[in-house]
Amino acid sequence: MQGNSPREQVDAEILAGVFELLGRIAALGENVAQRLCVPGFFIKALHTLERPMAMKDLGKRMHCDPSFVTVVADMLEKRGLARREAHTGDRRVKNLVLTGDGLELKHRIESEMAACMPWSCALTPDERGQLLMLIRKML
Repeated sequence: MQGNSPREQVDAEILAGVFELLGRIAALGENVAQRLCVPGFFIKALHTLERPMAMKDLGKRMHCDPSFVTVVADMLEKRGLARREAHTGDRRVKNLVLTGDGLELKHRIESEMAACMPWSCALTPDERGQLLMLIRKML
């Protein structure tokens, strides 16, 4: 970092910190998934399915290939966590809808994830509010 401006040094440290934080969050998510005996990608899929959603839209929101969404949908259906339904406006489109068991698992995962996140124990309530404000500003 020698020769870099103070701004470049801070930017590099922020980037390193964000990468480390993301790695820790991913590891915590994998631990939750293992405890609940589900694949790690179920966490993102279940969190993303806040309402019935076209599989194409789910793929966009998960930032993954449509073929992977099909695999996810198949696995969720096989476990009784979701079902495919025809879209009301276009029967060619399939929506993925969480079942009661899927909603229950979604809430359990989100509760366990929230409890083990670094900000849950490392930050004061005021700091958590500031973090949320900063995240929203960046997004």
